[in-house]
Amino acid sequence: MTNTPDHVSSFRQTSPYIKAYRGKTFVVMLPGAAITHSNFANIVHDIALLNNLGVRIILVHGARQQIDKKLNEHNIESQIHHGTRITDDKSLKHLVEAIGSTRFAIEAALSTGLPNSPMHHANLQVRSGNFVTAMPCGVVDGVDLLHTGKVRKIDAHGLDEVLFNGSIALVSPLGYSVTGEIFNLTYTEVATRIAVEIGADKLIALTKDNGVLDEKGEIQRQLTLLQCEKLLLRKDTTDSHFSLKACYKACDQGVNRAQIISYTEDGALIKELFTRDGFGTMVHRDSYETIRRARIDDVGGILDLIEPLETQGVLVRRSRELLEQEIGHFTVMEIDGTIIACAALYPFVQDNAGELACMVTHPDYQGQGKAAKLLSHIEKQASKLKMTQLFVLTTQTAHWFVEQGFKESTLEILPQEKQTIYNYHRNSKIFVKQL
Repeated sequence: MTNTPDHVSSFRQTSPYIKAYRGKTFVVMLPGAAITHSNFANIVHDIALLNNLGVRIILVHGARQQIDKKLNEHNIESQIHHGTRITDDKSLKHLVEAIGSTRFAIEAALSTGLPNSPMHHANLQVRSGNFVTAMPCGVVDGVDLLHTGKVRKIDAHGLDEVLFNGSIALVSPLGYSVTGEIFNLTYTEVATRIAVEIGADKLIALTKDNGVLDEKGEIQRQLTLLQCEKLLLRKDTTDSHFSLKACYKACDQGVNRAQIISYTEDGALIKELFTRDGFGTMVHRDSYETIRRARIDDVGGILDLIEPLETQGVLVRRSRELLEQEIGHFTVMEIDGTIIACAALYPFVQDNAGELACMVTHPDYQGQGKAAKLLSHIEKQASKLKMTQLFVLTTQTAHWFVEQGFKESTLEILPQEKQTIYNYHRNSKIFVKQL
């Protein structure tokens, strides 16, 4: 017998995500620099995969690199005001050409179908259109930005029709006014407004950097809106900083989650979406890590956690039937819908005591403080139930419970009901914590 290959095990782990993402709407921000990068073909393959899995995709592209190149070819120097390009009559023509050629390059890449490639028989349908109504930015601090505009309205109904037919919606950073004028827009604003107005499930920002770094240079895997606010106070001109602004704005206005990942890393999009820990930075408005009472449909996830320890003899074996009967005593911690820790609280009402049992954390999350956080939640539950002490029987985790404030005790401290069923063969140590 050989071990199951890693890729088979990894593929099985994607099942919950495939189910969860089917029919969901993702807005993907694709900067112009990503389109000329050597990894662009892999990004296209991953977008095709998402589309084939039933994800509704709106692709909003930028073209800053392409615009700069086109203007340089015609010896036109861009005028910048507070970080915004001033689009005059002379540069507008070349700007539209650069954006148009960029859009055509993306459409061509999404239309490939060579044999022996991930795009074989993909038959992706890509639809573009005048989904964005724009208006001029006007005069800012005395400077007329001319043909540089901002989003006035998004045709959410038109985009929804494209997605309903299974096509990928491709949106360029151009907008058209009711008077027929063309305006240069920032693709980050376009993507954010689309994500908010269409009610997208995710906004995904592809950047050169693989996520947002803190002051120590470490990647922040998850950020709440409050944490985003603090990071955005920093003076930062990196691509990831501007992407963080877009993600913050989208989540602040109703999008549940946004992700920042690298366009230079092969498979970053797949790793971010189909693994529990992700690969870049997630911005979320809801609770990414949740502690809650267990439900009957959590039985399978709890069994997956505890069965390895039951096999080793660390935990007393529980049948599925027993677990279903006792599910009301369990509390679980989940990350992105996957149960990663559990614990049970059994009350002994007459003694104002409670037993902490079946406390397990998935190996991938051990050493991260998850168990201590779950224990704190259980202690609050016990206090609400008027319990004055919590006890636990353990054979191998004595030191950890001592670190959490438990003290070793004797059999006599246990409620009489528990004393009568104490398993002398297991010879578990007894620890008690006063609440």
